[in-house]
Amino acid sequence: MQIICFVLRMGVLAIFVWIVLSYVVALGRLPWGHPVRRLYDGLSRGIDPILRPIRSVLPPVRFGNTALDLSPLVLVLGVTILLNVIC
Repeated sequence: MQIICFVLRMGVLAIFVWIVLSYVVALGRLPWGHPVRRLYDGLSRGIDPILRPIRSVLPPVRFGNTALDLSPLVLVLGVTILLNVIC
């Protein structure tokens, strides 16, 4: 049971790192070979398939020409509730 709790906690941490890196990549205009960009792409390959079903149900919140994706927040909330139940 402790291994499952550890993996879920690391998953939440990975989601937060992915969120921060998404802003760094979007605003920093990093080249493709940059290590931060490679880390972001690697995390995206693992996190995007999990977020895709949430995104299909929860559309982005629009602010004029900008959209805010709330699916990572919903995923973190769900994993945190699961952690509180099983750990």
